[in-house]
Amino acid sequence: MGAVSLLAVGVGIGMPSATASGSHTQIQGSGSTWAANAVNQWISDVNSQGLQVVFSGSGSGSGRNDFAQQVTDFAVTDIGFQGKDPGTGLQDTNCSTTGQQVCRPYAYEPIVAGGTAFPYHLTVAGKLVRGLRLSGKTLTEIFTYKIKNWDDPAITKDNNGHAFPSLPIIPVTHSEVSGSSAQFTMFMNTEYPSIWHTFQSGFVEYYPPPKGSEDGVAQNGSDGVMNFISSGAANGSIGYDEYSYALGQHWPVAAILNKAGYYTLPTQYNVAVALQHAVINTDKKSKNYLLQTLNNVYTAPEPQAYPLSSYSYFLIPTGKSPLESRMTTSKRQTLADFLFYAVCTGQKEIGPIGYSPLPSNLVQASFAQTVLLNKADPNVNVSLEKSTSLQSCDNPTFVAGHLNVNHLAQIAPLPASCLKAGNDPCSDSQTATASVAVNTGGGKHPGTGGGSTGPGSSQSTGANGQPLPPGTAPSTGPNSSGDPNGVQGGDGGSVETAAPNAASLAGYNPHSLTGVLAPIAVLEILAVMILPPGVYFFLLKRRRKSL
Repeated sequence: MGAVSLLAVGVGIGMPSATASGSHTQIQGSGSTWAANAVNQWISDVNSQGLQVVFSGSGSGSGRNDFAQQVTDFAVTDIGFQGKDPGTGLQDTNCSTTGQQVCRPYAYEPIVAGGTAFPYHLTVAGKLVRGLRLSGKTLTEIFTYKIKNWDDPAITKDNNGHAFPSLPIIPVTHSEVSGSSAQFTMFMNTEYPSIWHTFQSGFVEYYPPPKGSEDGVAQNGSDGVMNFISSGAANGSIGYDEYSYALGQHWPVAAILNKAGYYTLPTQYNVAVALQHAVINTDKKSKNYLLQTLNNVYTAPEPQAYPLSSYSYFLIPTGKSPLESRMTTSKRQTLADFLFYAVCTGQKEIGPIGYSPLPSNLVQASFAQTVLLNKADPNVNVSLEKSTSLQSCDNPTFVAGHLNVNHLAQIAPLPASCLKAGNDPCSDSQTATASVAVNTGGGKHPGTGGGSTGPGSSQSTGANGQPLPPGTAPSTGPNSSGDPNGVQGGDGGSVETAAPNAASLAGYNPHSLTGVLAPIAVLEILAVMILPPGVYFFLLKRRRKSL
């Protein structure tokens, strides 16, 4: 694929301007709540620069349907059109379902990476537990309602024998047709089919609704899921969402066991490592061009890899009239400028809010997809200059001179020793012993999803993703990223210390309350033995005094 990028002029750095005054018009889109925080960050960024973009986070399925019915100018989705929704059985194509059927031409454009996280609410002895560890198998059994209590032996095993008190688990699922549900159920369907298939056949966007209170609750959208879990009445709950939602509330998420035997968190670094193994459809003639296959991501062998990592996509209109009835030149111009900003300069904004920037190969592919707006309408100015390549993109996944290397993955800190299976969970007295050494090795990775394909870089990056002097390790220090778990590297390659409240997990006795009750029992026995003679001698002494 040839190098393609934009000429940074006009409206803002990394975003081209239209050639004529007044050539921007407000555009509207809907779709993924998983990606909504990133999209809304970019909307806020460009608003002051004259671009008016409105986005409604209604769920990936709803976004694709709105797009097909031509009631929006673009959509955001975590998966592609399915033809027929596997959960609801409803049509899921780019064709309208009302009036004369019109099939709207489209293209998928990668916009953001991230991790599907598992926020939970577990308060014990008045403290919110941080540092919870869960395997994929345990997760699957929780969300198929096989594990119903936090004192289950499988959860105790994941936490190296530290048992939780008896407390019912409240699984929190999405009630809308959700890309978050699709990504999570794809993982369960692929990795634990014998468990998942007793509950549901294949992956679904519409999670089977709870049949009773014992099965948990369903909430609408990522905000709904996160707000329920963080509420005072939700002790015992666990749900799934893009990491950004928990991070925004400084709320803990479970560390998930990977194939290397480490429980990892969905930091931008760990997601970048895992997605080196994503297989991207590179057939430009395919209707699924640029969509992802994540099987190798689930089994990524690196210690840092977060298993439930994935991409999200813009769904853009590429047709001409009469197939395309909504898009005018000014709308296409606004969409083109917004997309260029999002996949270039906007990528540096999203690591701190819980996402992971795109690698260089997908940035290039996204540029080429945006150019399709110009092919649909030659009056759309895309201001491209091949000579600038990717140099104008301030993206922490690649640096000048090493555009084919996923730099963010290379500097990913190793997980703390307290996240390794078989070791005790992280406590407040531990400092996470993540290595600060930068992995400078090159080498190729399976798949075509942004894997390293060139020589390794000897540089590290600072907080803004820019190169540090060769041989400089990422900084160490307190949890500067606001990571509520605090046991993995945050922004700028920092190595974090263990979460302050993690002791409420690490301090649990493997035998539940035995460690507390045994000393009490000994005191009671001593009291029985000592108290009666003491009372006797006390009364005898008083009697002698009275005589």
